[in-house]
Amino acid sequence: MIKLSHIVATAAFLTAGTLGGVASADSGTVSDTARVIVEENRSQVTVVGEGSVSSAPDIMRLNTGVEVRHASASQAFAAARVAAAKLTSALRQAGVATEDLRTSELSLGPEYENYPKVSGYRAAQGVEAVVRDLESADRVIEAAVAVGEEVRLNGLSFEVSDSRGALTAARDLAFADARTRAEQYASLAGRELGRVVTISEESVTPPRPVAYGAGFAAEKASVSPGQQTVSVSVRVVYGLG
Repeated sequence: MIKLSHIVATAAFLTAGTLGGVASADSGTVSDTARVIVEENRSQVTVVGEGSVSSAPDIMRLNTGVEVRHASASQAFAAARVAAAKLTSALRQAGVATEDLRTSELSLGPEYENYPKVSGYRAAQGVEAVVRDLESADRVIEAAVAVGEEVRLNGLSFEVSDSRGALTAARDLAFADARTRAEQYASLAGRELGRVVTISEESVTPPRPVAYGAGFAAEKASVSPGQQTVSVSVRVVYGLG
């Protein structure tokens, strides 16, 4: 038999039942991360474990492109296509693989002096470059800027190419954390920790690309990818002996 006075001091939430009766006590701080349940034929402890793993991004996505203005739509469009070709060529020469370049925008439209009077036409073409060698990031950015005044830098982001390893490690840590908590509560309750009854993954926070605005180009300092963290929360129910 587990005494309520002992469990109240060890668990944030306690429910006990004997022969259909239920008694409960609150330590003053209620939490659903640890729960001891004692019934006529069942004893369990439920805990939530958490694990986080940080990884260094190994990919940079550079969002760039060109923008031109001309008196006619056809002139603007043709000039944008020529400028985009120059930009693409410069990025390839800086080490970006052809398959890592894609068109991300293509637009053409009028500009007005006083609506509906058209003053000219604006054409833009966006290019996204995936840089897989971060040591070449500065060189790629500088190569884009050197193409000419038509070039626009619209920002960049960093990401982890394969987050599966980090996710697996975070799950390992979350489960180990859950077991540690369960062992502590079982010990404090004067019981032996038994087998796992159920496991449910509560939440997964995957690493997300870290975005930087176009203002990064104003500085000559090396581009820094920083760190990204993946987090896992798992709920585990153990039997108590």
